[in-house]
Amino acid sequence: MSMSTATQQKEAKSKKKLGSSKILQNWQLYIFILPAFLYFLIFHYIPMYGVQIAFKDFIPSLGIWGSEWVGFEHFIRFFESYYFWDLIKNTLGISVYELIVGFPLPIILALAINEAKDGLYKRTVQTVTYAPHFISIVVMTGMVIAFLAPTTGIINHAIQLLGFEPISFMTDPKWFKTVYVFSGVWQNAGWGTIIYLAALAGVDTQQHEAAIVDGASRLQRIWYINIPGIFPTMVILLILNVGNMLAIGFEKILLLQNPLNLESSNVIATFVYQAGLLDGQYSFASAVGLFNAVINAILLISVNQIAKKTSETSLW
Repeated sequence: MSMSTATQQKEAKSKKKLGSSKILQNWQLYIFILPAFLYFLIFHYIPMYGVQIAFKDFIPSLGIWGSEWVGFEHFIRFFESYYFWDLIKNTLGISVYELIVGFPLPIILALAINEAKDGLYKRTVQTVTYAPHFISIVVMTGMVIAFLAPTTGIINHAIQLLGFEPISFMTDPKWFKTVYVFSGVWQNAGWGTIIYLAALAGVDTQQHEAAIVDGASRLQRIWYINIPGIFPTMVILLILNVGNMLAIGFEKILLLQNPLNLESSNVIATFVYQAGLLDGQYSFASAVGLFNAVINAILLISVNQIAKKTSETSLW
């Protein structure tokens, strides 16, 4: 054995011992992250074993290995179906609408709250805007349906007081996306401001003091100091939002959905639920879900690379 090989082996052993000693020294931190690690391992990585049923004619009695391989048959069936483009249009329509409306509002709200000087007023606004986030989706959708009822809803009462005819928000397909998006903004905008307020707290106050001395107005300080200060946070959250563009949760849509608004409310997530759990087409539903996940991954990687090249801020 040459001297260089022996030296390399000794260095490898010393590095291994050093790594083990660091783990032992910081065992509390590893215990702290263990629940999160187990959660992702059990509920996100191990179930990926079942992705193969998207390429099989899965029969529960035969199991995953015993079911017949069919390749891309389920994907082709989905791509050639008459409802493919309707599902894509509805899913993208809701996602883009939600991104355009829902993404900037927490930023504007955080900037406004940050400028408030009255402590009591500031805390009250924060509490009022955060509170809807803690309401369950079932209760929230029940409230939305009650508020928008044509005859008894408070929104239609206000519309009638203004001299207009009541609107059937929940049965008219053209109103579904607006109802879904703005109810989501109502529930989540206040909670989303927490991240931006934390970023604003890290902005150097000396920059504001210097700007005030130079005669900068409040709007100028917001535009030239606060917004650039939280810009990296904005980019990261935008990447995450775009990466989840097609991953619309089916629970809220399913609760707001009815036969009359199905034209606008049927998205990929609700279709997977219908085909997989209700109709028992496990392989077909898995194929549709896998297609959805792959598109999301492509969007996430693409937007991350664009952000990395243009703003030097990215997830990786």
